[in-house]
Amino acid sequence: MDLAVTAPPGGMTTVPGNRGIWVGILCELSEFALMFLAWAWFRQAHPEDFRAGPAMLNAGAGVANTVVMLTSGYFAVRAVLAIRRDDAVAARNWLVATLLGGLAFVLIKAFEFSWNIEHGVVGTGNSFVAMYYYLSFNHLVHVVWGCLGLIWAILRAQFGAYGAAEHEGLEAAVLYWHATDLAWIVIFPLLYVLH
Repeated sequence: MDLAVTAPPGGMTTVPGNRGIWVGILCELSEFALMFLAWAWFRQAHPEDFRAGPAMLNAGAGVANTVVMLTSGYFAVRAVLAIRRDDAVAARNWLVATLLGGLAFVLIKAFEFSWNIEHGVVGTGNSFVAMYYYLSFNHLVHVVWGCLGLIWAILRAQFGAYGAAEHEGLEAAVLYWHATDLAWIVIFPLLYVLH
């Protein structure tokens, strides 16, 4: 799979997507970097909470969401490859599969939050649980935004807006999805694995 930066006929290198999405991704990743610093500070300040924290969570839900995010990220790559081949129908179908992955993530999170409440995993008095909800809800918001972007790209693909020569919007939606994937890849071990 070749997803490298492309060089158009004029010889200048172009970056996938557009400047706006890269600004958005930089903002998103900066926001998550600050949250990860807060996580590290609270872990240092309250080591007992963080040592016991992962055992309080539903690890199966965390693993399921990791599989869903990575799989949907693969589908997103396939959408870009399809549109670069000028196969708008396949690109749209891969985007739909990516969106279904995003919706599955939301459903798994809803199940997990319900499970947490039933098992007394609430944010009062425990720094780990507070950081868990802070990171989880924030990431969930970004997943929902990513799903909305995917819906927009799917509609545009359905009505013929993308082709091999012009697919900046599709790439932008996929890039945002990958940034959200990247954030989850860091969040998962912080919350579910590290003791």
